[in-house]
Amino acid sequence: MALPLEVSILEDKWDLFFSAIQWIQFVMATLSVIGSSSLITYAVFQNIQKSPEIKPLFYLSFSDLLLGICWLTEALLYGTSTAYKDIVCYNLQAVGQIFYISSFFYTISYIWYLYTELRMKHNQSGQSTSPLEVDYTCQIGQIAFILSSLIPLLLMIPVFCLGNASECFRNFSQSHRCILMHSPPSAVAELLPSANISVCSTLYFYGITIFLASFLLSLCTILILLIQAQILYKKFVKSTGFLGSEQWTVIHIVEQRVRFYPVAFLCCWGPAIILMIIKLTKPQDTKLHMAFYILQALTAASQGLLNCGVYGWTQHKFHQLKQEARRDADTQTPLLCSQKRIYSRGLDPLESTVAFATSSSTIL
Repeated sequence: MALPLEVSILEDKWDLFFSAIQWIQFVMATLSVIGSSSLITYAVFQNIQKSPEIKPLFYLSFSDLLLGICWLTEALLYGTSTAYKDIVCYNLQAVGQIFYISSFFYTISYIWYLYTELRMKHNQSGQSTSPLEVDYTCQIGQIAFILSSLIPLLLMIPVFCLGNASECFRNFSQSHRCILMHSPPSAVAELLPSANISVCSTLYFYGITIFLASFLLSLCTILILLIQAQILYKKFVKSTGFLGSEQWTVIHIVEQRVRFYPVAFLCCWGPAIILMIIKLTKPQDTKLHMAFYILQALTAASQGLLNCGVYGWTQHKFHQLKQEARRDADTQTPLLCSQKRIYSRGLDPLESTVAFATSSSTIL
């Protein structure tokens, strides 16, 4: 009799734990939806959603919004007895995987745009950038958007078609599986025919492979862009002559965003990747699993919030530095101001470009 009692206590303990996970995921997903929707609303009301710089960020925020809605719906479905809940949970997680793989690629696209922004400013310090280079950058951005939207959808078609045909959604008959990423086939799924079990197991490892491969590819690409941007920024500082304070502010903020968006990306998905590797090596749930379940609920569901925070902080910093530059200009002597004007005349191409960036400070 002791063994059934211990099993019952353990099940109650896990029920309480997954209930806590549900509330953490619910809160973080709600904040993520608020953060991403606020960025989208800001871009629409400023009428800048089609600008070259905001467009990749707009797509990233839209993907974060849809992903946050998926996380939120999964949290609301936990513990309910809705009809066809297992089918809804299975397909909802597949849709969520499309959105977070898309967000990986949109993050690359945005960081790549920030890097090209620094590169063009560096090129313009010596000579004006040709229209062909600008057109080439825009075309690459459009291709990146199409691929970022299309590739995740194509990759997940087998999960939708084969998974539903083989009734892999029976794996979600246990309520807590709706709030966990990539749950392995459960004991309930063993009631299926052996052919279906084989298909479901294959799709499970297929989903994990896609997730890990897309994350590692995104991480490597982002790190390469980050290193290249840091090298370019140092060259910019060493090779460029006198620039106005507002011009340096624009360049500095672009460089800061190249740094902080990869950090936000790693903070969001690092715990989920580590948890997945742990589950592959140690399938049985332990206290270590519990710790990473909590971290995953806190971070993976908060991507929209973190991206909004990075953009909001850098935007605030931009306006703050811009105001300080203007105050410094007001307190400078007439001789110093005239010297700055003389130095600036030799940098007409760069001034025209940065003037454009400064005039569109709402875009930055």
